[in-house]
Amino acid sequence: MAAISLKLSNRLDRRLAEEAKRRRSSKSAVVRDCVEKMLLGPSADRPVSCLDLAGDLAGCLDGPRDIATNAKYLEDFGQ
Repeated sequence: MAAISLKLSNRLDRRLAEEAKRRRSSKSAVVRDCVEKMLLGPSADRPVSCLDLAGDLAGCLDGPRDIATNAKYLEDFGQ
C-alpha cells in the first residue's frame, strides 16, 4: 500500500477524528474510504440506482409498509 501525507485544517481534523471514533476506525481508514468513494463512486462496480441518488429519503415518510404490493390501495386508483 502506498503512503501519502497531507495537511488538514484544525476543523477538518476534528471532524475526521469524530468520524473515525463514530466508526470505531482509524483516521487513515476513514480517509481511504472517502477517497475511494469520491474517485470510484457508486458506478464503479454497478450502475447508479434510484436508491443511490435518493437513499437519504428512503423510509423517511410514515404510511402503510405494504403500499407497493397490496392491491387494496389501488381499488379506486385513476377514477
